[in-house]
Amino acid sequence: MAAMLQSVRVASASFHLPDQCSKLPAFSVCSLPVIRSERSSSLDPIHGTRSTRKVITKAVAAQAENPAAAASKPGHELLLFEALREGLEEEMDRDPRVCVMGEDVGHYGGSYKVTKGLAEKYGDLRVLDTPIAENSFTGMAVGAAMTGLRPIVEGMNMGFLLLAFNQISDNCGMLHYTSGGQFTIPTVIRGPGGVGRQLGAEHSQRLESYFQSIPGIQMVACSTPYNAKGLMKAAIRSENPVVLFEHVLLYNLKERIPDEEYVLSLEEAEMVRPGEHVTILTYSRMRYHVMQAAKTLVNKGYDPEVIDIRSLKPFDLYTIGNSVKKTHRVLIVEECMRTGGIGASLTAAINENFHDYLDAPIVCLSSQDVPTPYAGTLEEWTVVQPAQIVAAVEQLCR
Repeated sequence: MAAMLQSVRVASASFHLPDQCSKLPAFSVCSLPVIRSERSSSLDPIHGTRSTRKVITKAVAAQAENPAAAASKPGHELLLFEALREGLEEEMDRDPRVCVMGEDVGHYGGSYKVTKGLAEKYGDLRVLDTPIAENSFTGMAVGAAMTGLRPIVEGMNMGFLLLAFNQISDNCGMLHYTSGGQFTIPTVIRGPGGVGRQLGAEHSQRLESYFQSIPGIQMVACSTPYNAKGLMKAAIRSENPVVLFEHVLLYNLKERIPDEEYVLSLEEAEMVRPGEHVTILTYSRMRYHVMQAAKTLVNKGYDPEVIDIRSLKPFDLYTIGNSVKKTHRVLIVEECMRTGGIGASLTAAINENFHDYLDAPIVCLSSQDVPTPYAGTLEEWTVVQPAQIVAAVEQLCR
């Protein structure tokens, strides 16, 4: 192992950095439906007061974008998994210290093809196929980071990374502190997770709640091709260990992204839809359930403000706080478990910092605290659905 890492370092040394940077069977990506990302609604916000809320009497949901108009926009269209790959490839071109390791990430191209073609371009030392040994190769990534590399660990399924929890917690998260600042651990841990379509309990894990209490790591969740690429690039450049959560059902989501380079902040939320009546905080796949519910709510006369929190640790309390001060009502929608989930932590943070601005108790819609069933109808019952979001907003705004 030491010889292999040394070989990677020797290979990296021959490159010159640019001036600015002194156990799941493989599924076909084509089996997932292609859906389009929704950006902020074009509806104007409604200006009301805290005591007398104005109601939109003849509101309609935003119209779908004309395909011809979309094609005329600058940029290029990518699926989410392709956007992740583009961001990864740009960073590997930019910095020869960046390397990838994990099961089937090499010539197979990863279980969801995020690393397809990278082994042929960069070689087997920078795109390293590993045995089925999550604890071992995650520990190898931590050691590589300590010696100056910038490794990216792909979990074939995020649930498998529970086998590497010791390395992620005790080493990846804490070594910078326990070494007295002698080491930084610029490591990215990424992979597919969330409730898929009948993948069973073991392959439908949501590990946000597991990792949020580990000191020293950051967590982000991508939800569109645009932010997937921007967050991937930011995570690779960060000096902190970053866990990037990707939802298994969003890989084939399509969006037009800019041709020019961009990098997003790891600590900023995204305003998806401005509104006046209620703040809806969500992330990952639930963003699309919320936006589906928002169309119904607009037709019913409500004006919800939708925020994709993106940064799961730390929370962007600046963006969240400004929204709470405006709407005075908060609904949290997550796919994570209710007990000890992201929603529970977010509820505590809002109550601690913005309690005086709330006109109603915070409502949190989460997945049920049960193993995800295999049966499709039962699986749907465990996850928040748009109709529940509509009902919750109606209850909050009474």
